[in-house]
Amino acid sequence: MRNAAERKDQPLSMRLPEADIAIIDRAARLRGRSRTDFVREAAVQAAEDVLLQSLSIRMSAEGFAAFVDTLSQPGRPVPEMVDVLARAAPWERPRDGER
Repeated sequence: MRNAAERKDQPLSMRLPEADIAIIDRAARLRGRSRTDFVREAAVQAAEDVLLQSLSIRMSAEGFAAFVDTLSQPGRPVPEMVDVLARAAPWERPRDGER
């Protein structure tokens, strides 16, 4: 038998209004996930976002100067983006059989 110190998973309990549960359940079903998996994934993603926002980026003075220099250069077109932006949007294209 495993003792509590050996357990890998920890329980987490929350009290939520029925309306919140209904929204969570609906979204979880749309994703084909259980409520637990959906809530765990959403909570971990939100936590990672908060942690990433608080991260400091450190670099040398030379690295920062190179970074600023790169940002100061004129932009260059990306051929794939130019191609996509030159296409008509789906709602602007004629439908099959229409002109």
